[in-house]
Amino acid sequence: MSAHRLPSEELVGFLAEEGKDYCLTHGIVMGAKDCCHTVEHAPFTLLPTPFPKRLFTQAKDVQKDFNLLVHQVSQNHEFLKEALQGTIEVDTFTAKIFEIYEKTRKEGLSQPISLGIFRSDYMLDGTDEEPENLAIKQVEINTIASSFGGLSPQMRGLHNFLLDLQNGPDPSNKEKLPENTSASGISAGLVDAWKFYGNESAVVMMVTSGGERNRFDQRWTQHLMRDFHPSARMIRKSFNDIGQTGELKDDKTLIVDGHEIAVVYFRSGYDPADYHSETDWNTRLMLERSRAIKCPSAAFHLAGTKKVQQVLASPGTLERFISDEEVLNRIQSTFTGLYTLDKGPEGDKTVQMAIADPDRFVLKPQLEGGGNNIFGEDIVKTLTETVDLKERSKFILMDKIQPPIAKNYIVRAELDKPVLADVLSEIGCFGILISRGDEVMVNREVGHLMRTKSTAHQMEELLQDGLIWIAPF
Repeated sequence: MSAHRLPSEELVGFLAEEGKDYCLTHGIVMGAKDCCHTVEHAPFTLLPTPFPKRLFTQAKDVQKDFNLLVHQVSQNHEFLKEALQGTIEVDTFTAKIFEIYEKTRKEGLSQPISLGIFRSDYMLDGTDEEPENLAIKQVEINTIASSFGGLSPQMRGLHNFLLDLQNGPDPSNKEKLPENTSASGISAGLVDAWKFYGNESAVVMMVTSGGERNRFDQRWTQHLMRDFHPSARMIRKSFNDIGQTGELKDDKTLIVDGHEIAVVYFRSGYDPADYHSETDWNTRLMLERSRAIKCPSAAFHLAGTKKVQQVLASPGTLERFISDEEVLNRIQSTFTGLYTLDKGPEGDKTVQMAIADPDRFVLKPQLEGGGNNIFGEDIVKTLTETVDLKERSKFILMDKIQPPIAKNYIVRAELDKPVLADVLSEIGCFGILISRGDEVMVNREVGHLMRTKSTAHQMEELLQDGLIWIAPF
């Protein structure tokens, strides 16, 4: 995996200023930290990330397999109940989602169609010294509020521009910077679901949080919908907005602020902090009960939990859903070590393994959104002091992936000048799946996301405040 030559010190400042202006001109922006009414350029690096083409292709090729796997898991009530039994006894948030899933399932689903916008995230595992042994290993699969698909395609143009400034125009750069269709692909999926609903006067409703710094990533999705159908419209509402102006008609039609809702697209609701009161939970239940198409349904949401990811990686489990040997091999080749912490001999063995060598592992709760994982000696403290025997079922243990390290200049709005740092990267592939019960009507891979961070923050995660968007090369 060949790295780019770093720019000379004389060029660094010039490239950074050019890159900032490119970002602001092309909408690669986010809300400013200190004022929600102003914007700043999104963090970026002066160089794209070198990434083996064979592994990039592998990540994209397996996405449709993962889409189908999530769908099949979501349709298997007994499996979800069995897999999450220990977790829902101790994890209040997962239990709440499971309660909504069970309640609406027993009542009878008002809308059999579901839309999934998934993102499967991977890191390279191995070293540059042995490139033939590099592999991609799955970090997680996101089934709710899979973000950054809107801004990611713009990074290709930014890095092509910066490479031309540094080295002169090179037509081969465009081939090595792969085209990315995540924004249009996600928008197309939303429009497809809207069409399946069958009422052109109905709208897509994005469920958002207040003070969204990431709203411009979301806006790309909204505005591109019109490219696929001039009547496709999106409104943005918080749980509080929906609770105040939303209602279900007798036929379970969802009306919010006078609009009939065709698709409920959650970009909020993946974290306990998104629910400020029991009223917000009642709103989530109302949305699930409605005949609007959910993205995701409660079943899709549960299928993306860390516990389900761990159970699927256990011997013999994947075969419950997949009989095709090639598909099995494609999926299993991306798995890293995942271990149960449920009460019992296997969980006890996992605890002993983690305490003996905590730097080999990551302790992961069920929560989405980043910033929740536990590393190093904090793993020992959590397992021996913080949680009791039963509560450890809130977590799973995962082998720590060891990615190769590269050097790059990081440009952030709050920094006076670019910072040269050792960085590691993560790639995510987006997928769209639309199903009606057991029937799969749409299954697509639609683009990618690459993020990087300084190894000085290796024990942190790729949070919105800590990540840098980048393009693979």
